[in-house]
Amino acid sequence: MAGEEHIRQAYASILSGDYEQAIRSFEQAIAAEPGNPAYHHKCSITCMRSALWTKALRHAEEAVRLAPDQTDYRYHLASLQARIAAEEAKNELAAADPDYASVIGRLKLALELDPLLDEAWLLMAAAYGALGRFDEAAQAAREALRLNPAHGEAKRLFADYRRRHRRKQKRTLH
Repeated sequence: MAGEEHIRQAYASILSGDYEQAIRSFEQAIAAEPGNPAYHHKCSITCMRSALWTKALRHAEEAVRLAPDQTDYRYHLASLQARIAAEEAKNELAAADPDYASVIGRLKLALELDPLLDEAWLLMAAAYGALGRFDEAAQAAREALRLNPAHGEAKRLFADYRRRHRRKQKRTLH
């Protein structure tokens, strides 16, 4: 069976909500035509949506290797790398004793790769807030809110950190 038939099957699986089968179909298309960067790209997107980070990264890197001039592939790879960095930072924040410098470093990397990643801005707000750096926390929450005005958690954090920053400034002045 040609790669295109597997791609059609993959899209049919996506439409029916069976992402595992879609990934298997994409992988069959790749096996049939391993040098086709579009197949790797499509597989990577579906893996990313399923939080299969390692597999998504491998296929995104292969798509870029096969077609380095393809802007969409490079953008997807950067976006994926940003999401992975944000996930790592989120996991570190959930640890018993987070290394905030490491968390902030990962989030800065994520935001260099994808400045539109509102989740990274929100995590940055939480990291700065935990360190008592309320002005920076409020700025990060504001950025998350600017990117996603309906984000309830960003609204709450922005108001909270802005209030805490003002209180801290008043204590410093008195």
